[in-house]
Formats: sequence, structure tokens, C-alpha cells
Amino acid sequence: MFNKITLFFTNVVNKYLPDPLVFAICLTLIVFVCSIFLQPLSFGESTLLVVKIWGDGFFNLLAFGMQMCLVVVTGYTLASSPLVKNLLKSAADKIHTPAQATYFVTLVGLCASLINWGFGLVVGALFAKQIARSLKNVDYPVLIACAYIGFLSWGGGLSGSMPLLAATEGNPVQRQTGILIPLSDTIFTSYNIFIILALLVIMPFVASKMVPKTPTPINPELLKEEPDFHIKLDSNVTLAQRLEESRILAYLIVALGVAYLALYIKEHGLNLTINTVNLIFIILGLALHKTPMAYMRAIAHASRTTAGILIQFPFYASIALLMEKCGLGELITNFFIEIANKDTFALMTFFSSAFINFAVPSGGGHWVIQGPYVIDSAKALGADFGRATMAIAYGEQWANMIQPFWALPALAIAGLGARAIMGYCIVALFVSLPIFVLGLILF
Repeated sequence: MFNKITLFFTNVVNKYLPDPLVFAICLTLIVFVCSIFLQPLSFGESTLLVVKIWGDGFFNLLAFGMQMCLVVVTGYTLASSPLVKNLLKSAADKIHTPAQATYFVTLVGLCASLINWGFGLVVGALFAKQIARSLKNVDYPVLIACAYIGFLSWGGGLSGSMPLLAATEGNPVQRQTGILIPLSDTIFTSYNIFIILALLVIMPFVASKMVPKTPTPINPELLKEEPDFHIKLDSNVTLAQRLEESRILAYLIVALGVAYLALYIKEHGLNLTINTVNLIFIILGLALHKTPMAYMRAIAHASRTTAGILIQFPFYASIALLMEKCGLGELITNFFIEIANKDTFALMTFFSSAFINFAVPSGGGHWVIQGPYVIDSAKALGADFGRATMAIAYGEQWANMIQPFWALPALAIAGLGARAIMGYCIVALFVSLPIFVLGLILF
């Protein structure tokens, strides 16, 4: 049954889903045209205004794009170290069937995403790739799809953008509405715990049923082991070469990084941000590769995987600013909210967030675009602020299963295109929907 459903969606995706860059360009044009007709100006004036907003937003996510590139490169480099390669291989060797492989890749991805979304995006894909090397009869694309399916849990985890932003003093919604929403009303609630546990139980089981009867042929080059990045020095090397391969220099930086992380944890607790995760990855990678140039060679090898991320972030940055400044995000949100009452408010918010996620696949972007209108409406209806906040988060993370943007890190590590995995992700989209709906309605 699952094989037939999965095969159907895979065939649909192969026919109609373009490359993620083309997908982003098409979304840009759709949002651009809609934004023009939403302006109370003449067509010419509206076009010039929207062009300006689009251009102003194009490089708004440069810092975030750099963070995401570092997530992929440092995570990949960490996995290419001898120790981590051996650990991943040891774990992969304990998996003996394709069903076990998809089950545990999904479970690892879900658990890692609960800790930190950036960590989850990388770990699941790296584990999947190692299993594909060890288990010869497994389907490689379905493993990478399972790694991305693990991303379903991130919004309700410790790095969920919306609950963390909603609880942060001075966030955009608090400035507009005066309402601060503590984590006890969002992450640490019975409905969020239900949703997380249900995802952990159900999604790995579903993934184990999605294994194709005939594995997809895969280019062996994609599964090649990373090369050895260490070199042996001759006795007549120069001082510069000795410094480049010096373990002392590497370990001094590692010690400095560990000292900073200890101070950070003492001050902030285990509040992992994307920056702290990247620092942890860099420090661990440098320690495990042992010398500055061995680490640099590993970084150069891994950096080839970031092309899609580098070029697509500017397009989504522009789309996000258009949605915010031209009123399209408000229009979509209000459409769903206006047909809601106190009891259905969270559910309508969930679907509005999922719809907006096609154009703005960013938790922080959703909070800026939707948060003020959702919280103001929740106040007017007497709806729960925390549940409304999490409804935005759930809608965004659920719709990621049909929006290929956040699959880019996993696809970059795997060397695959979006069409190879999105059919499986659409199955996960439909299966996970009742989990979110029941969590929002019953608890």
C-alpha cells in the first residue's frame, strides 16, 4: 500500500517539481505580481515600489545564509574525520535491512532536530550516507528523504524559532502587541509533548514502510569515502609547513573555543543557537582533524556542497520582504483568521502558516510576518496565545515536507536533486497532518 502511494507521488514530483532554484524563481515572480496589485497606487508606481522592495530585500539574509553554509560545511567536515567516520560506520554496520535503515535514520533526524534544527539537518543526512555505503541493497534517495523527514520535529524543540522569539524581550510581536509568551505556554505544554511523541513513534514506522521494492540505481561516486586529509612531513620541510601541520596550533584554538563555550553555558544554559552549534562543529572538527591544514583541506572538500544554499537565500530574502511590506502575508493570514472562532483559531492559523511557508520557508520570517496579526486576533477572540504561536510553528515545519528549500543541506551532503526525495516527503506530509491537527484541537 505505502509503496504504491510513494511511487505515485514520486512520479508526480519527477514530472512537475523543478529544481529548487527554479522553484524559488517562480515563487519570486508570483509574489512580485501579487504585490503589485495590492498597492493603492497606479500600475507604474506600484511596479517601481515593488521593484525597490524586492531589491532592498535581496541581501537581507546574507548572515543567515553564511550560517547555513557553515552548518553544512562544518558538519560535513566533522563527519569526514577518522573518529566520526568510524563511529558512523559502526552504527551503520548494526543495521541489516532497508526497513531498519529508514526507521533509524528518521528517528535520529527527529531526535537531532529537537536538540537543534541545524544539527538535525546535517546529522540525519550524514548517517543516511554512511548506511548507504554499508548496506548495499538499500535505496539511497529514500534514506536521504528520511533524514529530511526528521526535520518535522524542529519547531517544537529546543531551537524552535517562534516559541523562542515569542519569549524574548523586545521581539517584534511584543513591541506591537505588548504580549510576551513564555516557553511554559509553548514548548513545555501537553499538546507539544503529544505532537513530539507522536512524531517519534509514528514517523519512523511510516518510513520503514516506504522502502521501494527495487532500489534506485545510484552513482557510486556519490558514496565514495572522503579522502585522507593528513600528510606526512619530510625532515627538510620549512617552518611555514611545520606551522601548517602543527597540532599545537590546532589544540590551542580548540582550548580557546572550549573555554568560551563553558562561559557561554554558564551564562545562558544549554541554549543552543545556530552560532553555538557552528562553533561546536568547528572546534570538534579542528580537534579531530588535528592540524590546521588537514582541517582546511577537509573544509575545501566539503564547501562544494553549498552552491544551492548560496544562490537561493537572496531570492527567499526578497520574497520575505515583499510578503511583509506589500501586505500579502497579512492578507493570507487574515483570510484564515476571519473564518475562525475561538475553538478553530489555532487550526486556521496552522493552515495559514503552511500556505505562507511556500513563499517564506523561515520560522523567524513567519513570526515577523504573521505574529502581530495572529496574536492581535487571538487577543480579540480570547484564544490561547501560546497555542496560536505554536500553530504558526507547526504549520511552517509541516509544510517543509512539500517546500524543498530546507532539504538543500541534506541534498548537498547526499549529492542528490530535490526530485529524488520529495515524493517520499509528500507521503510524510499527509501522514503527519493528523498528528498536528489532533495536538492543536484535543489538548
